[in-house]
Amino acid sequence: MNTTLDLSGAEWVKSSYSSGDEGQCVEFAPSIATTAGVVPVRDSKHPAGPALVFPVEAWTSFTSAVRSGEFPAN
Repeated sequence: MNTTLDLSGAEWVKSSYSSGDEGQCVEFAPSIATTAGVVPVRDSKHPAGPALVFPVEAWTSFTSAVRSGEFPAN
């Protein structure tokens, strides 16, 4: 079983919740979610670094919680 996910052609999108001062920026690859059923997430300051990969259902739950204010802002 091959568990390697090829992200070389992924189109990354910066989260609208990321700060604009280049400090805390998160990017995700929604096109991979459509084809692989997972959502890769990475730190935009380190695009060649590792990506975390979440099942679509987990990512959807997380983003819904963020939008509804379940996580306090610092």
